[in-house]
Amino acid sequence: MIIVEEVQNEKQKNEFLEFPTHLYQHDKNYIRPLNKDIEEIFDPNKNKVFRNGECKRFLFKNKNNATVGKVAVFVNNLYKQDQPTGGMGFFDCINNQETANFIFDYCKKWLQERGIEAMDGPINFGERDKFWGLLIEGFSPPLYGMNYNYPYYKELFENYGFKLYFEQLCFSRPIFAEVSRVFTVMHAKHKRNPAISSQPMSIFHGLFMKMRNRLLCG
Repeated sequence: MIIVEEVQNEKQKNEFLEFPTHLYQHDKNYIRPLNKDIEEIFDPNKNKVFRNGECKRFLFKNKNNATVGKVAVFVNNLYKQDQPTGGMGFFDCINNQETANFIFDYCKKWLQERGIEAMDGPINFGERDKFWGLLIEGFSPPLYGMNYNYPYYKELFENYGFKLYFEQLCFSRPIFAEVSRVFTVMHAKHKRNPAISSQPMSIFHGLFMKMRNRLLCG
């Protein structure tokens, strides 16, 4: 038996944010997203997509009242596809296909009740620059705003019937890694120009702070 709760009060909002921390507590690569970044997506006063759509969040609990999954499901009327298409995202679930199927079915039914014929996921109720897509390879600490999930999520989605729609590649670069040869060539060229100079970032930070103080003080 699975109990469904729509996220409406502060306790449920907190559980929506906290559930992944329990689920991934033994995964050294997991980095918890900022609560602020998540909550702003579901705030009609801060997410302009609410002007053209609808979004709900749900918790899924077992008979012992322990959370076993969560999801957001939504309709964005500006999200144009070949057929009326809705979305689901912010999916987290224990490694159990029946539980995942229940969650997917619940999203499907919610969308069908609103005249939607297809479901994409996991996607974001907003722009593609954050919380978009299912991680299927490269299970390392995620970049800021990128989705992270266990490898078993791929099976949960595919066993239900989801198919690959498009691939989205994300790259990172170590701060102190060797720079591109093009950069060094251009640096050698321009450093000979007496009109161009550079300073450590800490100096610019100090100048910025002084300028900000002047602006704030009038």
